[in-house]
Amino acid sequence: MGASDRSVVISGGGTGIGRAIAAKFAGQGDRVTILGRRADVLRAAARVIAGTHPVKVVTVDLSVPEDVEEKLGELPERVDVLVNNAGSRGAPVRDGGLKEVAERWRRDFDANVLPAVLLTEALLPRLTRPGGRVVTLSSLAALRGNGAYGAMKAALLAWNHTLAQQLGPHGVTANVVVPGFVAGTEFFGEPVDEKEIARRQAQTLVGEVGEPDDIAAAVAFLASPEARYITGEFLNSNGGAMLGR
Repeated sequence: MGASDRSVVISGGGTGIGRAIAAKFAGQGDRVTILGRRADVLRAAARVIAGTHPVKVVTVDLSVPEDVEEKLGELPERVDVLVNNAGSRGAPVRDGGLKEVAERWRRDFDANVLPAVLLTEALLPRLTRPGGRVVTLSSLAALRGNGAYGAMKAALLAWNHTLAQQLGPHGVTANVVVPGFVAGTEFFGEPVDEKEIARRQAQTLVGEVGEPDDIAAAVAFLASPEARYITGEFLNSNGGAMLGR
């Protein structure tokens, strides 16, 4: 497998980190397919991402098995790189009983774990062997803790260990990128004020918050031929907000 003109599938590719990842691969000459639930957002992203090939858009709810199966015919028959980026953070449960708590945990499971697991399982037979790459996006919350959201992002780390063991004998790697705070995304649902950005900067060793392109660069490295000997690992990309874990 060469370093360009690969078939790359990216979930959650319409905004923020996902769109930056898509632009990174498209800029390398790869054939990029972006997935998400909002067709208008995906189409807008596809129009602005520059690359040698048009970016393909597939609208799908990756938490619904039937929807994933129905859309398989629109996905590439060969997948050199799969990037599991789709995910979101739900509102915390402040009041209510156990029913509300259970609903919150199920929502976070559906939003953050199932999309990665279902899409990967669906595309396993299509991964290039040898040379395929699976890169999943987790969060610093997986290591620091953040309620249901942190627990679900931590689940991706454990799942990736199993995936790496499964795919390793076929020459396919599976790794996780763990971002810290990243500006310019929809993660917080609204623009983050300067005071909060300053607080986040102070938590890093480099005195800067991350940008989507920083995370895209980490993903591109793990998907590269040069990273062929790295698998079952997670790569922190947080400016030193958390060290060596």
